[in-house]
Amino acid sequence: MSDEYDLESGPDPATFAAGAPEPDIDAETDDPVYAVGVGPGNPEYLTPRGERAIREADAVVGFTTVVEFVEDRTDADLLTCGYKDEADALEEFAERVAAGESGTAVAMGDPNHSGYQFVGKVQSAVEREEPETPVRVIPGISSLQMAASRARTPMEDTEFVTLHKSGDLEADMDRMAAAVTADGRHLLVLPRPYDRMPGDIAQFLLKAGADPDLEALVCEKLTHADEEIHRFTLTELSDHAGGNEAADTPFSDLVVLAVRQPVA
Repeated sequence: MSDEYDLESGPDPATFAAGAPEPDIDAETDDPVYAVGVGPGNPEYLTPRGERAIREADAVVGFTTVVEFVEDRTDADLLTCGYKDEADALEEFAERVAAGESGTAVAMGDPNHSGYQFVGKVQSAVEREEPETPVRVIPGISSLQMAASRARTPMEDTEFVTLHKSGDLEADMDRMAAAVTADGRHLLVLPRPYDRMPGDIAQFLLKAGADPDLEALVCEKLTHADEEIHRFTLTELSDHAGGNEAADTPFSDLVVLAVRQPVA
């Protein structure tokens, strides 16, 4: 996959990452790059397996805020980036892996929950430099799992939708509406800062025909010292709709929205 993609028209790196299952592990020859989920922000939720992959790496790459979260767990060279210089950081990372160094990419939470665009970019960069090097995902604890626990929404009875991605969201919004109207399922949503925040989602669900009295929990900064659970009906939450900037919403970008169906 080329880095020259348009997320509105594709190809989406998440699709590239999900294009095939991981190859079988060969204990004698397997020397993978790891994509590690570091958990929701509390160090107690970093798994031992993920921590070992970070500790044993020669180079660790990721967004600055994520790398800073684990920098005291490793002596690796830290390749930090933001969205603008992400491609450059991944190119350097891949070149170092091709030269024989061990590499670990880090993402907040669990890469399997809203992290496949990053996984796809890592995999693409690595494969261009060293096609035989596999990228293996080490799952982490997701804020989704924490929200399901706080809201008591069993995952088997819940629809999960992530809006925390670039590109077109129409299909995701339709699936979200169907879950709470036609299917009668609980809903867990990762909002997108700052144009699809909890108030905007509540307003959309009401327009789609959702029960205005459904319970909505905005789970903010889960596992952090300043964690808060804000409780609303859908109608009450919709009062916070509108805007595209941080100042337009009372919630931070570290939120999960849980919408609960009545339990008989």
